[in-house]
Amino acid sequence: MTTPVYPTLGQAARVWARVAALSFGGPAGQIAVMHRILVDEKRWIDEPRFLHGLNYCMLLPGPEAQQLATYIGWLLHRKIGGLIAGVLFILPGFLCILALSVIYAVWQEQTIVQALFFGLKPAVLAVVLEATIRIGKKALKNNWMIAIAIIAFTGIFFLHVPFWLIVLGAGVVGWFGERVAPGKFAVMKGHGSTAKPTSGEPEPQAVINDAIASRVRPTLSGTLLTVLLWLGVWWVPILGVALVFGQSSIFTEMGLFFSKVACVTFGGAYSVLAYVTQHAVQSKGWLTTPDMMVGLSMAETTPGPLIMVLQFVGFMGAYNTQTGLHPVLAGFVASCVVVWATFAPCFLWIFAGAPYVETMRQNKRLTAALSTITAAVVGVILNLAVWFAIHALFGVVQDRTFGPVHLPVPDVSTVDWAAVGIAFVAFVLLFGFKLNMILTLLICAALGIVWTLTR
Repeated sequence: MTTPVYPTLGQAARVWARVAALSFGGPAGQIAVMHRILVDEKRWIDEPRFLHGLNYCMLLPGPEAQQLATYIGWLLHRKIGGLIAGVLFILPGFLCILALSVIYAVWQEQTIVQALFFGLKPAVLAVVLEATIRIGKKALKNNWMIAIAIIAFTGIFFLHVPFWLIVLGAGVVGWFGERVAPGKFAVMKGHGSTAKPTSGEPEPQAVINDAIASRVRPTLSGTLLTVLLWLGVWWVPILGVALVFGQSSIFTEMGLFFSKVACVTFGGAYSVLAYVTQHAVQSKGWLTTPDMMVGLSMAETTPGPLIMVLQFVGFMGAYNTQTGLHPVLAGFVASCVVVWATFAPCFLWIFAGAPYVETMRQNKRLTAALSTITAAVVGVILNLAVWFAIHALFGVVQDRTFGPVHLPVPDVSTVDWAAVGIAFVAFVLLFGFKLNMILTLLICAALGIVWTLTR
């Protein structure tokens, strides 16, 4: 077997562009693409180091697939390599979501556009439920984890407990719970699905070996400089937005809000959508629940991280608000602000933490904290699925309050049977025929078009 050649920065950039263009299907599909190209084909990184890097990225807030690409790019060519890998991973999705946002915002009153998204919205119910089951199988390994998920669902659905507080509480419970009940909380084992069974033969040599991975020794001064630099990269543009548009503008508000979101995005885009829905839909009215479902379907069917749905939220929020700018221009500015606030912290987490990755291999208390957060996220995503179902399948939903308890009650006479039928088809395709997510969404979009144009 030939020895792999260390890639130049230009060669690596071309491969990262290829990875980005093929990164459909959420984090599982994106990680599988990276594994196939970087581990199997290019042999830039071996299996154990790939999985260890992934497990580290799972400990961080933010999209683990994009952060894994940034980390591997850093291993190859340090910060410039990490920047290229991380930015290219985002760019295709940003351009696609921007184009689709303009189409939806400007032409959503057109019959064909309404027909297209009529089919997508109920299909998203099956997609979110599939994510709930997939993450639940990984996280709910015992009664402790099941109880955490139930508490999280009850807290966010009935009591409107803030998402960040659920994440913080779950992390604290896991951190200390592992000490009290060893083995009950540290149940996460990473994305073992990408690993191949060993055949007894040694792994083929990879470009990134122990000598290269440990080339940079972490120092306190180096870490502080990196943190200060990337805090500046993160916050200076947001402060610039505040100076240009004003502290009370929607652009500044979005920069601050989505910066906070970036710090609590544990468990992926599905979990944080519940938090964003609380703020953007219920509190601020930037967009509607059906709009949110449309944005999620866009993110599911375009390359890049699923968290790009937040870009759509920003676009629609600014488009629907009087800002003094043309609505499309306002949406574009908000898209840029939201994407910056969402992803600039990802580079901070990776560049500051990457030199310490080797020391984190056996930290069970960190694993326990992540495991417990992920269990709570299962409850949060289930809340999102129920919320979407109520608002997608019924025309009228009333919020009832009983003391601290909030309960959305649908008017059963306003049920949309066409939406119910399309949701049922999506469930059958995903769970019965095991069809992939993108094909399922495309079929449901076609059904929406046929129903709308022929009824």
